[in-house]
Amino acid sequence: MTEGLKSGLLAALLASTAATGALAEDVIVYHNWSSGPEVAALNVLKSHLEEMGHAWTDVAIPHDTGSNVSLINLVTGGNPPNVFLESSPGFYRDLAGMGLARPLTDFYEEGGYLDHLPSAAVQSITVDGEIMKIPTAIHIDGMVYYSMDVAEAAGVDPAAWTSLEDMFADFEKVEDAGYVPLAIGGEQWQVGYLAHALAATVGGPEFFTSLYGESPDPAALDSAEMRETLDWLRRFQQATDEGSVNRTWNETTNTVITGQALMQIHGDWMKGEWLAAGKVPGQDFGCIEIPGAEAVVVTVDSWGMLGGQSPEMDAAELDFARVVLDPAVQAEFAAQKGSTPTRLDAVGEVDACSQYVLGVLEDPARQVPSPHSTVDADWMSSMWDVLFNYWSDPEMTADEAIEQMKENYDTILG
Repeated sequence: MTEGLKSGLLAALLASTAATGALAEDVIVYHNWSSGPEVAALNVLKSHLEEMGHAWTDVAIPHDTGSNVSLINLVTGGNPPNVFLESSPGFYRDLAGMGLARPLTDFYEEGGYLDHLPSAAVQSITVDGEIMKIPTAIHIDGMVYYSMDVAEAAGVDPAAWTSLEDMFADFEKVEDAGYVPLAIGGEQWQVGYLAHALAATVGGPEFFTSLYGESPDPAALDSAEMRETLDWLRRFQQATDEGSVNRTWNETTNTVITGQALMQIHGDWMKGEWLAAGKVPGQDFGCIEIPGAEAVVVTVDSWGMLGGQSPEMDAAELDFARVVLDPAVQAEFAAQKGSTPTRLDAVGEVDACSQYVLGVLEDPARQVPSPHSTVDADWMSSMWDVLFNYWSDPEMTADEAIEQMKENYDTILG
């Protein structure tokens, strides 16, 4: 990247950029992480990259404010970052169309990295047969994190639940003991995550892939599994607490940490909030997959890299990749973010919840990659719109939601 492009980027994003210097070898890193554990995890990568002699220029935007759109605007405007946190396959196809993609297949094969990654991670970082991303963290999108103190006080044992029906059957006990059974943040993206976690739970890999895979099948929209997913989503909406509306995910996590609620179902980045509060897995809080899940959805937080740059920047980007994929850095990063290492041979302490996730990931047949890594972004956005409308309007029927999804499918993918 030329100095002119870097200067333009820094000028355009001065308000949100913490510049480390105007050196030619600065690596401009674009992301949308802002919570305490996320920033602490980023600082792990930053410190190791700086140890290799490179500088890190941070470009951060708030979560869920259109990171994909902002990123493509920077690229098309001639001010692209060097490294970016982005999972959508469509973005990498757009880069390829502009001659700015950077395939990393040879790098992975030469380094032997693929032998140490779970199958969901390999699927998530591959776009049209080429490895395009660097996996930095693994999360299961639908996990139950619960307060062990509240569970004891209410006389329930979440680890004994074998189905969603079992879980809901215990809610009356929790309420009678004076606690909120289920804390959910009522933002669109949180509802979207819950919906696709429920789709995997009740429908299994085949249904999930037909809905959220690279080539969605419209027949899935009119299936019994789709209606069951929507029925459960309605039950969750009816069970959530009064403070749900517009509450962020980490504020929701705090209601469980502070003993107001029994549990939260969300991505297991929740663990970072628990750890930051000084809580210990297996002592203060428990973590289980959604009871009775036929499959789990695996998010792989991944970095991409810009192609078509100078040899010096190309080398610096690969140094960034080596940092992220280092087995010791993987464990250090995961401990800060609350994630599970993407490398199965991560070197360092792996806590009880990450050990649990790694155990779930031992079975490739039960894991599916997050829609953000596979599905068309416009289709995903349309699904979120309908699902959130369904969540927000108790009078809206499953049939009405399905008809809206069908219309969107015809418009976007038909």
